[in-house]
Amino acid sequence: MTGPGPSSPPSPDHPVWLALSRYTVGPEDAALTFVERLANDNGWANGEAERVFEEYRRFCFLATTAGHEVTPSDAVDQAWHLHLTYSRDYWERFCPHVLGCALHHGPTAGGESERNRYFAQYARTLKAYETVFGTPPADLWPDARRRLIEDPRARRVHPRDALILSRSIVQPSLKIAGLGLLCLALFWSYL
Repeated sequence: MTGPGPSSPPSPDHPVWLALSRYTVGPEDAALTFVERLANDNGWANGEAERVFEEYRRFCFLATTAGHEVTPSDAVDQAWHLHLTYSRDYWERFCPHVLGCALHHGPTAGGESERNRYFAQYARTLKAYETVFGTPPADLWPDARRRLIEDPRARRVHPRDALILSRSIVQPSLKIAGLGLLCLALFWSYL
């Protein structure tokens, strides 16, 4: 693939990039914008959702210009899934008028050969990203192991159905509680 050097964005006059940079999903007068919905659906702050949407634009640019299939990060995939629910906008406006082609979302068929294919495809995506945009933000474009093994294990959990505790808070608290119980047991054994 030929293109701009690392950390150079695509040429501002590239027709696809120009169209992507001006594009917003859905009606412009919507009370709840696409980015706000993306934030709400994923528990993100609006600033985080804005970053993800920008990375989604970059992914779509790569999908149409890289010359090979590309695989999104999990966060970018969330934006793509939501965009697909705006089906008229996606198929009647975005694909033909912004990208200039259909961009289909194909899930894995499963199995070892598919896993290997997606590992290779994701690695090629990261390499293409780096060639065009520079180093991808690691929090939105993690390494292949996290993207393809760890992230798919995530589940949507509604706060009304579960008590959600942060491991960063629970683990130290459990250690302190365990230490406290051990001290208490030792104290009682000496009495």
